[in-house]
Amino acid sequence: MMSTYDAIVVGSGMSGGWVAKELCERGLKVLVLERGNNVRHRVDYTDNLTPWQEANVPPLTLHEKKVVYPIQSQVYAFTHVNKKLWVKDNENPYETAGDSEFKWYRGYHVGGRSLMWNRQSYRLSQMDFEANKKDGHGVDWPIRYEDLAPWYDHVETFAGISGTEENIPHLPDSKFLPPFELNCMEHEAKRNIEKHYPDRTLIAGRTAHLRKATKEHQALGRVQCQVRSRCENGCTFGAYFSSQSATLPAAERTGNLTLVTDAIVQSLQHNEAGDRITGVNVIDQNTHKKTTYSARLVFLNASAVATAMILLNSRSKKYPNGLANRSDMVGRNVMDHVGGAGASASTTKFTNRYFHGRRPNGIYIPRYVNMNEQEPNFVRGFGIQGGAWRHGWQADRQGIGQNYKNANRLPGSWTMTMWAFGEVLPNKNNRITLNFDKRDQWGMPLPVMNVSFGENEKNMMAWASKDIKAMMEKIGFEVERSTEDGELNMTKPGELIHEMGTARMGRDPKTSVLNEWSQSHDIANLFITDGACMTSSACQNPSLTYMALSARAANYAADLFENNKV
Repeated sequence: MMSTYDAIVVGSGMSGGWVAKELCERGLKVLVLERGNNVRHRVDYTDNLTPWQEANVPPLTLHEKKVVYPIQSQVYAFTHVNKKLWVKDNENPYETAGDSEFKWYRGYHVGGRSLMWNRQSYRLSQMDFEANKKDGHGVDWPIRYEDLAPWYDHVETFAGISGTEENIPHLPDSKFLPPFELNCMEHEAKRNIEKHYPDRTLIAGRTAHLRKATKEHQALGRVQCQVRSRCENGCTFGAYFSSQSATLPAAERTGNLTLVTDAIVQSLQHNEAGDRITGVNVIDQNTHKKTTYSARLVFLNASAVATAMILLNSRSKKYPNGLANRSDMVGRNVMDHVGGAGASASTTKFTNRYFHGRRPNGIYIPRYVNMNEQEPNFVRGFGIQGGAWRHGWQADRQGIGQNYKNANRLPGSWTMTMWAFGEVLPNKNNRITLNFDKRDQWGMPLPVMNVSFGENEKNMMAWASKDIKAMMEKIGFEVERSTEDGELNMTKPGELIHEMGTARMGRDPKTSVLNEWSQSHDIANLFITDGACMTSSACQNPSLTYMALSARAANYAADLFENNKV
């Protein structure tokens, strides 16, 4: 069976939703293939469960923890209430090799991880796009900041990013909605950090939440954030950006969108010359029925790991090592971010102050290391994320009678945490391969993750560990816990859920998979704009950059389509 469209988008998540929106609005008939089930906006969320309803949801069983969700249940956002948003590990296996302890956190459903992301949204800067060329790690990005800046503007205006203008060259400002304000302890930290450290500043975290909904947002049924901190359960208000709340509804209202769920893409077909995709091979996850779809344009947006899997599984005489893999870079250069270094501290101040609401952001300290002078034992740098809060009334302080009542009459102390998020260098030996001798229930070979952090990442986190503790002490807080005082337990690759780099952009087809438009060097009608396309990781959360790259590439592809050049 063969069905034909103008464009096919594989994946309905963060980047796939943007591609679908842009192409549909340009008038193309677009098919979005989602390997998971249909999670309906508002209808299938659990954010409006009352506390007693949530308490009545059966807790995870020991079998579920150990067998069904042994990996997914480690994610900060995983709960017994939203477990349907995460894959069942026993049904979706993968392997690790070497010293790798790669953690692959994922959700197979419409909207993908755009329903569960932490929504921190920061632009990359000119410094980030030039880093590979300057220090020799990886390959040079084929674009610079000015190429992406108008597309950052474009996606931010539509998505809705709250934040403050700071005029920091290495963390460019966005098109902002009003910010979520810092609380009193965060203001104290900001004042003292900027007093003692002229090269550092503390700002409110930039987050993809509607602090104030514009008419464009309201037209899609989105309203301002209610500050409930129920985000991991979906947002009935559409207040945070997701494919479900924003890009897919925008695509749907054009009348040009077709969405097919339960559609696992196994491989891509190409013509005899090997320069054009002619078919997308799909198997239904429920019935195992096979279908082939075709289109003049094909976008892979399945996630960095899954996109690499599809390409590597698309072997042919022309491409024996996988589709579009003349460079042998498909599956290589896997990056995440690295963390684990940090501290928590308290203060005896502000006993007459509390906070209200549960805002969706904390604080951010932009990168300040390796800016003008190079540290001797590592390159690149890290940003710091965290936040402050006052402990509530827990009725757990000691005492008897009136002493007990008095001890528990007031809330606890103010506490602040700071944690480093560091850049990971591209390394061709960090890679994903396929084990063709082991297959899942749908016939896909199992992915093998061989990814580990190197000395640069270790040295960076050791430096950050010392620095954060010293900074907390310098600004007058009492350090209660610090990774500098105990074992530094670095995150494992994948744990920060920013995997990227498996089909990188570059200038040379011999060392990269994609050109400056996220278009395959080898195949003119194939584009990749999920995390796979990233040439370096920077230290900022990457989703905003995926959005901008996706919108830019989709409009370039639409131009080619309209001019019959693809």
